[in-house]
Amino acid sequence: MSAPEQAMISEGAAAPSCVDEIIAGRFACRDFSGEPVGRGTIEQILRVARFAPSGANIQPWHVYVLAGEARGRVSTALREAHETARDQHKSEYSYYASDLPEPYLQRRQEFGRLFYGSLGIAQTDIEARSRQTARNYAFFGASVGLIVTIDRRLQAGSWLDLGMFVQSVLLAAAGHGLQSCPQETFSKYHRILRPLLSIPPEQMVVCGISIGRAREATRSRLMPRADLAEFASFAGFEEQSET
Repeated sequence: MSAPEQAMISEGAAAPSCVDEIIAGRFACRDFSGEPVGRGTIEQILRVARFAPSGANIQPWHVYVLAGEARGRVSTALREAHETARDQHKSEYSYYASDLPEPYLQRRQEFGRLFYGSLGIAQTDIEARSRQTARNYAFFGASVGLIVTIDRRLQAGSWLDLGMFVQSVLLAAAGHGLQSCPQETFSKYHRILRPLLSIPPEQMVVCGISIGRAREATRSRLMPRADLAEFASFAGFEEQSET
């Protein structure tokens, strides 16, 4: 973990734990080494992640785990669709509001400036941005890819459960010295993924996750996070002693 990240989790009175370090040290990796990750490791990651909170223990998630030739077939099909027919495909759900209010709009714009700027891609360079997007469908070179689905008959609360499950997968992977990248963009190509993976009609493709070893063992965080005061409100602590 970098010094700035260590500082971010050490500002309070309580000493950071190893879990704190895993959470703060995780990042969305977009450049994997391609080193193989064994099935046993992925199985252990998913065994741990299944203990994510779930309302009424519904456990609304399903995961399709891809490696080797299976991963390659999916990657080839999606990259071809992206190159030849990307406008013909659309996700079954909306990730962003059509009219983002502040401060979310500013944060999204800042992401674009920082991310594409780090790659030397001008935000007006549509073709270069498309080539970068295409790298998603090769799982950014990771040896393992997951496709995550949810039963479409469920309601918004189950999506909350699913988000906690996905985060648990990311953190469990980090605990094994691996990095990951959650990728909503896979949902766009659900019509291609469905027959390739025998996904039943009631399941909706939500996202993909790339898992593997980062090409760079350490790196500094690119994206800033809001300070605690921007998103947390405290009450009642003046009535108890500090711990």
